[in-house]
Amino acid sequence: MRTSEITRETKETKIKLSLDLDGGEVDIKTGIGFFDHMLTALAFHGGFGITLRAEGDLNVDCHHTIEDTGIVFGKAFREALSDNSGITRYGSFYIPMDEALAFCSLDISGRPFLVFDAQFAEERIGDYDSCMTEEFMRAFAYNAGITLHLKAIYGKNSHHITEAMYKALAHSLKEAVTMTGSDKPLSTKGVL
Repeated sequence: MRTSEITRETKETKIKLSLDLDGGEVDIKTGIGFFDHMLTALAFHGGFGITLRAEGDLNVDCHHTIEDTGIVFGKAFREALSDNSGITRYGSFYIPMDEALAFCSLDISGRPFLVFDAQFAEERIGDYDSCMTEEFMRAFAYNAGITLHLKAIYGKNSHHITEAMYKALAHSLKEAVTMTGSDKPLSTKGVL
């Protein structure tokens, strides 16, 4: 079973996440409505079961809660994949969202990297700072061991751009974790 459960507690946040890469219940509560919406979309479009409870210092702002959730999600993702044996490894996807178009391409390589290219017209989407999209993606990619490229090709509405990026990530991850039938990692080195 490709599952993981991670709990992380700091002076700024307390986060508990259960992940099932092959599906299951989706129940997400972070205290940031738009972020819950994005993570729910990511779980649904990725075909993942995610139960998440996050408490953070939202009296300061949303930064710590979103970044630390990315850290926990990345660690859970990495743990659920174990040694990456038998997965497709690569995934790429375009998502249109009304006037916005986003693209994601990734490699579950064990070599974390993020290339993020997006401009947001609005600084905030509800209680979610638009700039936190990049921070979440960086925390996730580095803790999951994923080379992640995300680009908002065009768009005007920050909600649409952000949602397209999360959904593009979801579909790319879904593709990359698909089992190939092999019991070995997809690498000429023999390991990832």
